[in-house]
Amino acid sequence: MLRTFLVLALGLLVTACTNANDLDGPTRDLGDFSLGHNVVVSSKMQRGPMSREADQEVFAAAMKKAIDERFSRYDGDKMYHLGVSIEGYVLAQPGIPLVLSPKSILIVNVSVWDDLEQKKLTEKPEQITVFESLSGDTLVGSGYTKSAEEQMENLTRNAAKLIENWLVQNRDWFGPKAPRQRRAPVAATPADAAATTVPAPVVEKVGPAATPATAPAATVSPIAQTQAG
Repeated sequence: MLRTFLVLALGLLVTACTNANDLDGPTRDLGDFSLGHNVVVSSKMQRGPMSREADQEVFAAAMKKAIDERFSRYDGDKMYHLGVSIEGYVLAQPGIPLVLSPKSILIVNVSVWDDLEQKKLTEKPEQITVFESLSGDTLVGSGYTKSAEEQMENLTRNAAKLIENWLVQNRDWFGPKAPRQRRAPVAATPADAAATTVPAPVVEKVGPAATPATAPAATVSPIAQTQAG
């Protein structure tokens, strides 16, 4: 692996650029996928040549955060668990001759489990090699322009993006996304109905006022009887 790291770190391989800054955009088509367990281990992590030192737990936490950021956006009804093992890394450091322009690199192994079927979907882990994003800062070597933590964030976000690309290539694992059913309106209760009942208009009797001498005291008008009933 050290020979591989040396070749990669010197940037002798042509790689495609990775746009990991698309978290505000729409999600990709992963069918009925939702993220279950997000397990990241770094116990087998190897440091490549010409690399800064990185703490295993810090690197694993950065990788776990990047996976959460990317895959918690998916809202399918079936859960799938991701297991990631950080195998090795190079964090470019200052002090290396600029003519070499070493690159930061991350190598991870990824496995997928189907929670409902209780089975592993990958016969063997998928190995993914990740490079830091190209920018004006990294062209001269990110060791001169970025801290180790910034390099880890760059690499792990790119790794999460490449894992997503790989899952999209295996879209048939996740099945069709079930259509969302519209909720039926809640029926109004008798109390709600009473609260929204429009009161009947008040009917006033129009006519000459009865005098005490002519108006029978016990007489009740039909309208008053109707209102009373």
